[in-house]
Amino acid sequence: MSEKTTNAHKAPKTLPFDFVPQEAETAVKNNPHAKATTEVDDVLDALSSQFGDAVLERSVYAGERTALVALKSVQDICQWLKNEQGFTYLADLGGADRFTEDDRYEVFYNLVSIEKGKRLRLMVRVDEESMTVPSVCSVFPAANWNEREAWDMFGLRFEGHPDLRRMFMPEDFEYHPLRKEFPLLGIPGSMPLPPQVPTGELTGDPYPAAHGSKTPKSYQEVESEDEA
Repeated sequence: MSEKTTNAHKAPKTLPFDFVPQEAETAVKNNPHAKATTEVDDVLDALSSQFGDAVLERSVYAGERTALVALKSVQDICQWLKNEQGFTYLADLGGADRFTEDDRYEVFYNLVSIEKGKRLRLMVRVDEESMTVPSVCSVFPAANWNEREAWDMFGLRFEGHPDLRRMFMPEDFEYHPLRKEFPLLGIPGSMPLPPQVPTGELTGDPYPAAHGSKTPKSYQEVESEDEA
């Protein structure tokens, strides 16, 4: 039996997968990817003491702490974390479509205390019937474009945002592309797109090749009037 044949029957190597849920007290110790920067249980304890039932849930994954908080309290909580706990930097904010019947959407907030070298994540859940979230632009001005992107991609309306416009899609676009029901190949006719060839017309199909329209090769293109 040749070496090539022998290797073909060897089982494929499996890479180690370290991102597994663990109890809070073992997450940092057992997970090689966990960082001390996320050890903020004291902050979350103080948060729970200050806001009580507005802190709905606390979780640890790969050593990272997340607090699920009440939607109506998120602005006050962000202000408190900034003023009282030193989390002055909003590193990221975004949306997610859980595709569930209740509280379908999530908005996450990644906050950093540069002075303490700590970070934590806040999260709120939004019902599909409401789609409204309090804006945190008054607390973190950097949230401006992040909230605009979440509006553009998911249709989440940030109440109190100073200028809630789309980030990527045209203002008259009727859809929100990161919702789970949005087709992967787009919606034909939803917006005009550049022609497939220089002399062609605008197309309404975002993926014409997937729907049977093949782009001509350069040598097959019709000469323009300027070239004729």
